[in-house]
Amino acid sequence: MIHARIPLSVMVETQTLQGRFTTLCCFATGLRGGFVNKFLIAAVLIAVSTVSANAADLGARPYTKVPAVYAGYDWSGFYVGGNVGDALSRNCWSNTVFLGVATVPSFSEGCSNAAEATLGGQIGYRWQSISWVFGLEAQGNWADLSASNPSPLLGGTTSNVSKIDAIGLFTGQVGYSGAWENSLIYVKGGAAVTNDRYNGIVTSTNFVFDTARETRWGAVAGIGGEYGFAPNWSFGIEWDHLFMGNRNIGFVSTTPPTIAFRTESIRQDVDLVTARINYHWGASPVVARY
Repeated sequence: MIHARIPLSVMVETQTLQGRFTTLCCFATGLRGGFVNKFLIAAVLIAVSTVSANAADLGARPYTKVPAVYAGYDWSGFYVGGNVGDALSRNCWSNTVFLGVATVPSFSEGCSNAAEATLGGQIGYRWQSISWVFGLEAQGNWADLSASNPSPLLGGTTSNVSKIDAIGLFTGQVGYSGAWENSLIYVKGGAAVTNDRYNGIVTSTNFVFDTARETRWGAVAGIGGEYGFAPNWSFGIEWDHLFMGNRNIGFVSTTPPTIAFRTESIRQDVDLVTARINYHWGASPVVARY
């Protein structure tokens, strides 16, 4: 059953009419003639009935349903986490100098490919503007990407060994979180660094006859997806490609006297595919969205 809310002005008017009705009744009592009394009483009753009927016809005020809300994930704040996955590297060698004499033209010594597990961690900060998410992140990974390829430099008796044992990424991120609840899709890019070691070995004995080390800087681009499965926890998958470019690397002999043995132009590329888990803090993880 719906009860009408009678406006205050109507209630006041009704009470006023009822008061007049009482006054008229008293006045009519003093008048001579029953006809006059009956006429006045009937007129007041009609007026009061009309006001009451109008109030009843007002009906209930329409009910507006409150929009439904859901808990959306807020990606703002600091986070720290770990990752595990696979790393792949490719190193291609070309000789440019041998025993102090330029090799003209330079010739290719082949490429080596390595694929190993990698383990690391990341720390970063994100801030969210409506559905867009921006962030900065530093990531470090341990790896043992080692592979070799035969070299024709000394009549095919030697091999070139390439090894990457550490990888670092310093990136910015741009993501979108409006597609699905608690989800984030993002792209990233920035600087990459690898710690590299190169050796020349006698293939038959694995004797190292020359060696070189370098810290190589390059660029990285990647894409990832992340899902917030708890107020402070998220899980994600990410792929990164490292563009490490070409470098001229000077090798020195390992036996006395130590001499500049050769120079190699080495091109390097690295791919990382990792599963990540992050813990978030520094901001409320859940916000209300309409």
